[in-house]
Amino acid sequence: MIEAVKRHLTEQILPFWKALKDEENGGFYGKVDYDLNVYRENEKGGILNSRILWFFSNSYLTLRDSDDIEYARHAYNQLVDKFIDKEYGGVYWSVTYDGTPLDTTKHTYCQAFAIYALSSFYDASKDEGALKLAYELYDLVESKCRDELGYLEAFKRNFEPESNEKLSENGVEAARTMNTLLHMYEAYTELYRVDGNPQVKERLLEMLDIIENKMYNPEVPRQEVFFDKEWNSIIDLHSYGHDIEAAWLIDRGLDVIGDEELTARISVITKALTECIYKKAYTEAGVWNEEECGVVDKRKIWWVQNESVVGFINGYQRDNSKKEYLEAARSIWEFCESFQIDKRSGSEWFGTLDADNNPLVEEDMAGPWKCPYHNGRMCFEVIRRNIDA
Repeated sequence: MIEAVKRHLTEQILPFWKALKDEENGGFYGKVDYDLNVYRENEKGGILNSRILWFFSNSYLTLRDSDDIEYARHAYNQLVDKFIDKEYGGVYWSVTYDGTPLDTTKHTYCQAFAIYALSSFYDASKDEGALKLAYELYDLVESKCRDELGYLEAFKRNFEPESNEKLSENGVEAARTMNTLLHMYEAYTELYRVDGNPQVKERLLEMLDIIENKMYNPEVPRQEVFFDKEWNSIIDLHSYGHDIEAAWLIDRGLDVIGDEELTARISVITKALTECIYKKAYTEAGVWNEEECGVVDKRKIWWVQNESVVGFINGYQRDNSKKEYLEAARSIWEFCESFQIDKRSGSEWFGTLDADNNPLVEEDMAGPWKCPYHNGRMCFEVIRRNIDA
């Protein structure tokens, strides 16, 4: 599996995203439709640009191909030049194709991915400016995007609060979300890994406390997804992909923190999440999407499959008696090779397959959320962990 994944990374994912480099206006083109048409004048998303920066930085760290660091720098320059608000600070949600601010919302989730990407780029390039900018965003998030109970969600350009439609769905509007907290944790894990700042560690410990005592529901077991401002869950929703992703991301943070007692306590949660997804959502034909109010959505989402491969490998590494997890990772990868990875020349992964494993043709191949973060990261993790499922 390792060699197949590495080959897929170098022969399909990397070429697809390198081909979207915008030499004229900076950054990377913001949309490729199902028919592989590139929309050169489409808006460019802040999350997409940060994830591309993260992807090429980590491709360099994994493969040590000097070409990749130049693509990372191209994304970094676009972040600095076009996505950073020079007046109020923070990262815009989107800009036009030529870099004019378009959606000036400042979302905590978007700031998190910029911090995540800048931390990795600093590790890859040793560019002190990237680390400095990561801390500028960190300070801004800590001063503008949180209250005494944790992180908030959406803000206007000047950081006045606004409604959170961007990370709410399923008919609710959330004041706090599991998704934002998880990716804040992910971002701060990477920042702490590359710089070891004890203040960042304290924020990680605070987030773990929220995960343990507010977000995690041991009765299912699952993470609750959408919350009011007081951390009360507001919908009966089980996001299978987020739970298996959280299991390994939380474990990764625990490894970086390096506290054995804390790891032993929180690992009870991550092991339970992994086991629950294995029993409830895993099939030999991939992992289902989610369950809302008892109704299971059996579509196969590209990012859920990728996070499940990593999550089950991680579960096996934490407990070598769980050989079924290793088999699950292998079978998901084989399913993806057959159905989720697009075999057309110049393409990469289909975003969503229906219950019969047919791709949804209305979905884009690249866009504000469709990026090389999940599938690229799966490849990096499989290579780095060196566990041949």
